[in-house]
Amino acid sequence: MNRSFSLLRLRRLGCLFTFLLLLAFVLPASSQVALVRVSIDNLTNTDSDHKTEVEPDIFAWGDTMVSTFHVARRPGSIGWGSGDVGFATSTNGGKTWTHGDLPGLTVNYENGTFGAAADPSVAYDAKHATWMISTLPLVGLSSSAGKIGDVAVSLSPDGLTWGNPIMIDSTALDDKNWTVCDNTSTSLYYGNCYTEWDQAYGTGDVLMSVSSDGGQNWGPGLASADHAGGLGGEPLVQPNGTVIVPFQGGGIDVFLSSNGGKSWSKSEAIAAIDFHTVAAGMRDPDLPSTAIDGAGNVYVVWSDCRFRTSCAENDVVMSSSANGKTWSTVARIPIDATTSTVDHFLPGIGVDPTTSGSSAHITIVYYYYTNTNCTLSTCELYAGYTSSTDGGSTWTAGAEIAGPMKVGSLPVSDNGPMLADYIGVTYSNGNAFTVVPLAGALKGTTYNESMYTTKTPLPVSENAPRFSSAEEKPVADADTHRKTDFFYDDEGTRPIPRERWITDTNAQ
Repeated sequence: MNRSFSLLRLRRLGCLFTFLLLLAFVLPASSQVALVRVSIDNLTNTDSDHKTEVEPDIFAWGDTMVSTFHVARRPGSIGWGSGDVGFATSTNGGKTWTHGDLPGLTVNYENGTFGAAADPSVAYDAKHATWMISTLPLVGLSSSAGKIGDVAVSLSPDGLTWGNPIMIDSTALDDKNWTVCDNTSTSLYYGNCYTEWDQAYGTGDVLMSVSSDGGQNWGPGLASADHAGGLGGEPLVQPNGTVIVPFQGGGIDVFLSSNGGKSWSKSEAIAAIDFHTVAAGMRDPDLPSTAIDGAGNVYVVWSDCRFRTSCAENDVVMSSSANGKTWSTVARIPIDATTSTVDHFLPGIGVDPTTSGSSAHITIVYYYYTNTNCTLSTCELYAGYTSSTDGGSTWTAGAEIAGPMKVGSLPVSDNGPMLADYIGVTYSNGNAFTVVPLAGALKGTTYNESMYTTKTPLPVSENAPRFSSAEEKPVADADTHRKTDFFYDDEGTRPIPRERWITDTNAQ
């Protein structure tokens, strides 16, 4: 990586980052929290819908939180991805934020070479004191190209100044990358970082690459022992160095490595997905979101309708594991009653890494419609959250972050109106934060969608009522609504053949 930055670039960064975007979000008059806009699309390329930002990830290490996201989504009528990948960083525990775009990635900002980019995720390597944003630089800009993306990583010493991307895979066949690092100093593999992707336009295999030098160099992409095919893996590293990789294959599936990524186990099924199509054509691939507590317990959430009569609405559901091999029965997060008309989707989960087990502090963010029976013109879209302080045994009632928004205010991808394929939560010094895309009404033909966080941490009241779903069971006809289509790519153009699905008769 070239860590040198020209005086001109430093001046640009200074101009860009010294002001604070403490702009109140005007949409949610009934919001329970004060909001702060942390980024805005300032690109000017002609092949994007501007003033749009989508699909954030976020990670904290100490006082520093780094989020990353698409900037300037390209319309579905053109193809894939966005004008560049952006970041918003706080170095003081969420008090203030600075933002910018990754240099050298796309032709739209600071001498990049790719036409667009997508799928950012962020990680921190404590051993090498390096922040990483992995991205999918797009080689093929639409499904007609016969190509899709490469996998790259941008590195930073502080979450503010970023180098040009380092290539991890250059086959132009890839989709849905994700990066995580082993930050436990007693682990045999401390300082290893792992990047996942799937070869969507090739074998379809979910692949894993390892770096042990702070992201400067990466090994080849290795498949699981059974060459599992799938999409949307989010790897996690336990304190003992075991890497657990939940992903969407023929349901929610998983494989792992206990030797620092030298080889990967056979994949196993965690659970089936009972599928309810979200109204108004909303883009929702229903990928898993993952988190890990201080003891290495792994939590996986997704949206699922198995607890609703006739599969009429989605809930957020969760399964957990201490070892990545044995998983708990799928449980509903009791955000509201199963008799409600609320439809929940696009969940993201975070766990306070200083807590664990029955005392783990967990926060889940999600989007929802108050009434699932709505249309493009009538759907009211909200962002919300719920929290647990007892390892997921009980939860607070769902609380509003922002809304209502109109689906027509969202940029339209080639797979429907888009907020994200994933969102996230992180904990900084015991406080939960999220960064989410929120959209105001269009200004003429110009969009009004940016990344927002809460001015203070997501509140968790120790005295708030808690709810349990321990006695709840799936409805009798749940399995008649099992998801029947899975894809190697998040655009839904490359179906996974049924013979590659994991056939585990014990899958929930």
